[in-house]
Amino acid sequence: MTSTDSRDAAPKPPGMTDVARVAGVSAQTVSRALSGHPNVQEKTRAKVLAAVEQLGYRMNNAARMLSSGHSRTLGIVLLQTGFYSRTAVTVGVEEAARDAGYSVSSATCPSLEPSAIEEAMSRLADQGVEGIVLALPLIHVTKGIEELTRAIPTITIDGSRTSTTEIVAVDQSHAARLATQHLLDLGHETVWHVSGPTEWLDAVSRSEGWRSTLEAAGITPPPELKGDWSPASGYQNGLILGRIPDVTAVFVSSDEMAFGVIRAFHELGRRIPEDISVVGVDDITLAEYCSPSLTTVAQPFGEMGRLAVEHLLRYITDPGTTLAPASVEPTLVVRASTGPAPARD
Repeated sequence: MTSTDSRDAAPKPPGMTDVARVAGVSAQTVSRALSGHPNVQEKTRAKVLAAVEQLGYRMNNAARMLSSGHSRTLGIVLLQTGFYSRTAVTVGVEEAARDAGYSVSSATCPSLEPSAIEEAMSRLADQGVEGIVLALPLIHVTKGIEELTRAIPTITIDGSRTSTTEIVAVDQSHAARLATQHLLDLGHETVWHVSGPTEWLDAVSRSEGWRSTLEAAGITPPPELKGDWSPASGYQNGLILGRIPDVTAVFVSSDEMAFGVIRAFHELGRRIPEDISVVGVDDITLAEYCSPSLTTVAQPFGEMGRLAVEHLLRYITDPGTTLAPASVEPTLVVRASTGPAPARD
């Protein structure tokens, strides 16, 4: 990179958390001061406005909120990825928000680093959103994220939370138990597992459910193989599993990885399900149309998005309300990729 590139790079505009830091208050106080909240002391409001002036903070939608009190906008934070599950959740959020008379603004993160998530949330806060849906896991929570979730009602849908967020989640351990038990019930002596990345709580819970199901049946789990949600990682792990003669059943932590596993088995001459049975998770649209059609554990992504919005709007309407975490049940969808264990020679 040349020095010209560095000079041309646009500086990051100040956000709500920057205003909070300069004013020596919390992001929640900044939000209240800019929205004209009656419980903010004039001295504090003056400090916030001085910080706004000093930083050149542009309030955008927040300015409109000063006059209307509401932006009628919700925010959703997503990982920058093309995975089907994130798209399906977003559609559910947008449909439910539209039905309630709200629009949705999205902010994507290039990674799961807390700083990236905080920056995405700050962008939404600067737009004056009334609530945020976090459609990604919070492995580590920064002080800035905590302050933002106190300032703006926030719902998480991946099983992780801050001290002030609410949860809408699928019981991922149960999803894994459904898949693993299905294969054991077909007579397979054990079940191998291709997991998702360990920074995703969904993947960790599925691995735990797979392991506990085998152990409850008196079976020592075989070595766990690691994937990254991509079909390519499934393919690479499939090339390993397909060369192990004793492998007859595989639980894969996502449908997209399962497609890669199946491709590898085909190339190695391993028949599905005659030689090896495969179960995925998600039940994405393509699962029914792969060859053979994929047995999988369906996750109601649209329902998750709708529940997240429902909880968020209740919290916006009554900030003092107490909402129990909402859990959505996964279901096993049996198709052609699973069958009885092959007879031993």
